[in-house]
Amino acid sequence: MNTNVGIGQQTLEMDSGEKRLHELGYKQELRREMTLFKTLAITFSSIAVFSGTPLYGPSLRYAGPASLIWGWVVVTFFTWFVGLALAEICSSFPTTGSLYFWAAHLAGPKWGPFASWCCAWLETIGVVSGMGAQAYSGAQALQMIILLSTGTNKGGGYFAPRSVFLAIYMGLIIIWSVLNTFALNLIAFLDIISIWWQVIGGMVVIITLPIVAQPTKPASYVFTHFETSPESTGIQSKPYAIILSVLLSSYSLYGYDTAAHLTEETKGADRTGPIAILSSIGIVTLFGWAYYLALTFSIHDLNYLYDANNETAGALVPAQILYDAFHGRFNNSAGAIMFLCIIWVSYFFCGLSVTTSAARVVYALSRDRGIPFSPIWRRVHPKRKVPTNAVWLCAAISIILGLPILKFDVVFTAIISISTIGWVGGFAVPIFARLVMAEENFKPGPFYLGKARRPICLVAFLWICYTCSTFLLPTTYPLQWKTFNYAPIALAVALTLIMLWWFLDARKWFKGPVRDFEKQDGDI
Repeated sequence: MNTNVGIGQQTLEMDSGEKRLHELGYKQELRREMTLFKTLAITFSSIAVFSGTPLYGPSLRYAGPASLIWGWVVVTFFTWFVGLALAEICSSFPTTGSLYFWAAHLAGPKWGPFASWCCAWLETIGVVSGMGAQAYSGAQALQMIILLSTGTNKGGGYFAPRSVFLAIYMGLIIIWSVLNTFALNLIAFLDIISIWWQVIGGMVVIITLPIVAQPTKPASYVFTHFETSPESTGIQSKPYAIILSVLLSSYSLYGYDTAAHLTEETKGADRTGPIAILSSIGIVTLFGWAYYLALTFSIHDLNYLYDANNETAGALVPAQILYDAFHGRFNNSAGAIMFLCIIWVSYFFCGLSVTTSAARVVYALSRDRGIPFSPIWRRVHPKRKVPTNAVWLCAAISIILGLPILKFDVVFTAIISISTIGWVGGFAVPIFARLVMAEENFKPGPFYLGKARRPICLVAFLWICYTCSTFLLPTTYPLQWKTFNYAPIALAVALTLIMLWWFLDARKWFKGPVRDFEKQDGDI
């Protein structure tokens, strides 16, 4: 009698997210101590206000300012559909495995293992290459800071060569990995700093830059000017140019699923997970658009931004916009360097959060025996309760992805394409499964779309398909080895190997998420 009362009290006191985790057949192995604000901080840092900075120049060149600015509005509109669909699923399945776990349960016993396998590897490819994308962006920003601090491209400044650039790239990944071997509370603390850094720093850049850059471009130029550049891009088709100009927005607006990867470490994750997903989309929607508006209003000479002989060697267009603004007003580049430091620190925090997310995905997949040598990668540090081995596996793969930097200029294009297709493409599997499944088979969490789920999931799925297809397109014509988008080839090879592995071997033993224990009567 007393035992039953004790069990009843324990059940009542159990966190709602942990209770749902037990219903799904998993033990609580990670430390559940994250609050909503900490989860939001890490999630928001994974998206980052300034993440699309390296793509601003190419996107602006394809079709001019109007296409870039209104493209952001269009992309954010459809991103909300994806966010709502994921938030509902996250509320029902608050597990670290997130996307591929969702796919397995939503697709049912017949298709669940295959759906889970596809989703798991897309998700893994996306988040691990996402570390490389942030490391590249951070290395490029630091390259510009060093150049302007030591002079300029015209004044004998130091422009880091490929070998030094690669060393910076690798150094950032190693630092992120070291920090991620400590307890998650440290990452949460740093990301709380990050969210304030990005909000306050973003406001400083957004408000100050157009004031310093006087005179600014008129509103008619920013919102209505359309201009293609076939002589430099080789793209004659206007619709094609518009599609490529929107890549910046598509790349900048993903990473909000990080909240789902942290649900086994978050209090009340069935509620806080969806809130963190939608809140992070809302913040970046507003701040991101304001940032690109500030850059566009502050342009002095569009053609000069791309001149290889300008002060920033034409390597990073936003850096030249900052330089023109501050040097034109104060005759020095100190302000531009300070703003670039704000952007660089944002990349640092973003990469740190993406590393956290990547390690959780690899840990979860290893827990379900879906990665070679899974027992190694699923190990959790006994005191810190973090998947240390998974962290270093992600770091090693990200470093290998960056090695071609020594020879090719198109590495960044390939990495961000692979990252976006893998990360965003992974969303499609559980969303499609949720779209077609029978409603009586779904146990809703606190956040539930009800009858709106079918149209929302349909729009979200179609938008994901469109987004992934655009990142497979060539970005420059005529096609040459030095400018070719290698993402389709890299993805085709990787996915072919993964599918061969499935049909030749994995389908015989991979059954999707592996329960730590069997569910009890009444669990769903």
